[in-house]
Amino acid sequence: MHARFPRRGLPGLALLAATAPARAQSPSQAGRPITIIVPFGAGSSTDILARIIARRMSAELGQTVLVENRAGAGGTLGSLAVARAAPDGHTLVMGTIASHSINASLMRDIPYRVLEDFTPISLVAQFPNLLAAGRDLPAGSIPELVELSRQGRGLNFATGGVGSSGQMAGELLRLRTGAHLNHVPYREVGQAISDTIAGHVPLLIYQVPALVSAVNAGRIKALSVLAPQRTPLLPETPTPREQGLEDFDATAWMGLFGPPHLPDRITTLLQGLVAGAARDEALQAQLTQQGFTFVGSDPAEFRRFLQADITKWAEVVRATGASSD
Repeated sequence: MHARFPRRGLPGLALLAATAPARAQSPSQAGRPITIIVPFGAGSSTDILARIIARRMSAELGQTVLVENRAGAGGTLGSLAVARAAPDGHTLVMGTIASHSINASLMRDIPYRVLEDFTPISLVAQFPNLLAAGRDLPAGSIPELVELSRQGRGLNFATGGVGSSGQMAGELLRLRTGAHLNHVPYREVGQAISDTIAGHVPLLIYQVPALVSAVNAGRIKALSVLAPQRTPLLPETPTPREQGLEDFDATAWMGLFGPPHLPDRITTLLQGLVAGAARDEALQAQLTQQGFTFVGSDPAEFRRFLQADITKWAEVVRATGASSD
């Protein structure tokens, strides 16, 4: 993503950096691009949203904004590059519930401290996970699933990998219901979907947008959207609360982070760009159709959200013994 767009009256990032304290000064001038690192592969939900934000930032700042995919180690590889970057606003990361919340307790040797080694800029968007099953599984709801899992050796559930929000959703379901569930991580969600359709694995927990077409085609069935509210993408699919499970929320999220000690003026500028995008009704409608809820919170709100989310999943990890090994 190299396109430039006309300036729209906002001060460029280089101008802010030039007036910031010495530790935050950019070593280059206005021509230096901003890079948003996506710590996951191209085509992922994180990648899609990061590119939308990058286009918006380019248009508003009049600077080139690049998206760089740097996948590996559950999102920690790309994230670490930003934790070690200069605090000048030119290197950012689109973090997720996995890289910046779950991994804080799930990974024994995580190479950064989330709350100390990043500057939270904005909670960008949220999107729900879906509990789905193969067509032939003799269960159509969470209570039926729990009962079925207690027979035999339990039920396997596929996810997008170790440390994913899908894994934690399954662990939380196991913790809250006593269901006998076994995690089966996949590197490629496409293979997980194919194996669920074929009946090789009975359950699948993954983000709603990736599963909608398979559900609508009748190749898998949706048991529950694992969030407080139903999703417009699958309006007939009930929530856990509607099935007797109170206060169950395994909503995934993405947020924009900078390196530690990012100056307030740069943080405020970048957050303002995200918030402006969140107020764009056309963009909101577009993202809603893709399963996202655009948020655009301020840095203080994002930090509070992050602290609560890290604590929440740490408790689940401790209670279930979940591990990244």
